[in-house]
Amino acid sequence: MSDTRTAAYAKALADIAEAEGVLSRVDAEFGAVAGALESNDGLRSALGDQAIPIERRQGIVEQLLAGKGAHPLTAQLLGMVIGAGRGRDIPAIAASIGNRSASSQGRAVAEVRTAVALSEDQQRRLGDELAKAVGTPVNVKVIVDPSVVGGIVATVGDKVIDGSVRTKLDRVKARLS
Repeated sequence: MSDTRTAAYAKALADIAEAEGVLSRVDAEFGAVAGALESNDGLRSALGDQAIPIERRQGIVEQLLAGKGAHPLTAQLLGMVIGAGRGRDIPAIAASIGNRSASSQGRAVAEVRTAVALSEDQQRRLGDELAKAVGTPVNVKVIVDPSVVGGIVATVGDKVIDGSVRTKLDRVKARLS
């Protein structure tokens, strides 16, 4: 999907959530669904497969949100995205909504890739350290990515902080070569 179209969807969805007074909640819930899509190839394929009936794809999203206490608006907005045939674009739309939500609070978004899930306390402490590093408060979005192996890779705007074990090993290997 083009960046223009992603931005248009994200702006429209964020406008609706903001008008309802639930932008930060919808942001978090969209982010959770986007995280599930990014870590599950089968789910990503199912939601993006135009051959699967829309009702079935929307049902998959409802199952993802069931029991999680998701706001009804989140389910409606995700259903609209799926209905428009944009299921594969949910991560990009979620990222744009996250940036809008963070910016409305005077914050930046820190996308953190790690091999394992982080506890709320770990996320809070990491957010504090990243805020010091970039000079602005941050909202931490954790993406579990087994390719990281260990450590973290954090992206805040155009700044990348790579503290992964893989990068450290690559640096040692380069020094030994």
